[in-house]
Amino acid sequence: MASPSSPSPASIVVQFVLTGIVWGSSFLFIAVALTGMTPAQVAGGRLLFGALALGAIVLVRRERLPRGRRTWGHLVVLAVSFCVVPFLLFAWAEQHVSSGLASIFNATTPIMTAIMAWAVFRVERLAIGQLVGIGVGIVGVVVIIAPGAVADVGDSTVAQLALLAATACYGFSLAYMRRFLGDTGLSGVAFAFGYIAPAAAIMVALSPLILAEPMRLDLPVSASIIALGVLGTGVAYVWNQNTLRAWGPTRASTVTYITPVVGVGLGILLLNETISWNEPVGAAVVFVGILLVQQRLRLGRRAVAG
Repeated sequence: MASPSSPSPASIVVQFVLTGIVWGSSFLFIAVALTGMTPAQVAGGRLLFGALALGAIVLVRRERLPRGRRTWGHLVVLAVSFCVVPFLLFAWAEQHVSSGLASIFNATTPIMTAIMAWAVFRVERLAIGQLVGIGVGIVGVVVIIAPGAVADVGDSTVAQLALLAATACYGFSLAYMRRFLGDTGLSGVAFAFGYIAPAAAIMVALSPLILAEPMRLDLPVSASIIALGVLGTGVAYVWNQNTLRAWGPTRASTVTYITPVVGVGLGILLLNETISWNEPVGAAVVFVGILLVQQRLRLGRRAVAG
């Protein structure tokens, strides 16, 4: 039976970058998969393939699985908050907004994580500059959403709010891991399998409803859902777990620096998407907020009591 070993610092950096590239590509895969599947089918398919990929790795490496009701209870919470709900929200939202815009909203995850880690779970203390960064990030989100919302409060605006809710789920989940599952003694593979497998099981249980709508599984759709599951929901989650353990939740969530660059680029190159002026401007403001939250830019050092 294998025992979890700590990856080297250089390996963590490589896994961090690869996670950003794979997750940035995921928005393209979702958009393509939606041409032949419903949002629930996309969410269920990616979880099923992700669980199968991780399960195969666990079997080959003879990884120790989670034990104890309490641990499994926390993992089921993550299955819902880190997988089922945000995956459904992202897939639904991409019916109404571009894959590039979805990737931009995903970049708010570090801000959401900081809020949850400080205000909800109290696993991190924030300096004044970091609190300012949260405010700046919120302003950036308003810049992205407001022009369209003022013109017409329609599906696009609701979809953007759904994307924001999805990133709030990610932030909640990353802080939740730190608070309740920080020392499980499990490898990244076994830990990721511990919440992705229950998430897949939830979607399988709902399959009579999910499969009520027909699917059109041509080659692009099939390839996209397999890649989304095996890479974006399987292997990349292992890399993310390793980064989270090495760097902590707020720093690890900066993988979303990479995802919008990849997501917007692929959307423009492969899907002929366009972006409005407010989207990159708002994204730039969000990134300034993230830099403040991550203390890359500093306004003060005094910590706020949590």
